[in-house]
Amino acid sequence: MTTHRHTAASLLRPALLAVASASVVLLGACSSMGMGGGSMPPTVKVTNGALTDPQGLTLYTFDRDPANGGKSVCNATCATNWPPLLAEPGTSGSGNYTIITRDDGTRQWAYKGMPLYRFAKDAKAGDRTGDNLNNVWHVAKP
Repeated sequence: MTTHRHTAASLLRPALLAVASASVVLLGACSSMGMGGGSMPPTVKVTNGALTDPQGLTLYTFDRDPANGGKSVCNATCATNWPPLLAEPGTSGSGNYTIITRDDGTRQWAYKGMPLYRFAKDAKAGDRTGDNLNNVWHVAKP
C-alpha cells in the first residue's frame, strides 16, 4: 500500500496555473482591443516615421483646425481633396487618439487633438505629396 501525501502547495499549483493562464489571455485581449494608454486605433499604423491608414497612405494634420478643439474646419471641397480618416460606428478613442464629430455628423479620428486626413493626390503607399502644402498641411507623426 502506498500513501499519498499532498502538501498545500501541490494542491494549489493547478489552481494557480489556471489563474495565471487566464490573466495572460485577458491581458492579450485587452492589448488587442486597444486598451493601452497609447494604443492606436485599428485604422492607423506607423510607417517610416509617419502615421498611415491601413493601405499605407500618409495621414496629415491641418494647421487651421483648432488644436484640441474637437472640430475639423476642412469641409466640402476641402474634404474632397483631403478626405478625413473616418471612425467606424461603435469605435472609441484611446490614449492620444480621439474621435471628433464633423459638421456632416460623421466621426473622424484625431491624434493629439488634431483631426487626421489623407491627401487625394497621394497615389500609393508612402507618398507624401501633401506635406507642407500651402504651409498648413503636415505629415502626422507619432
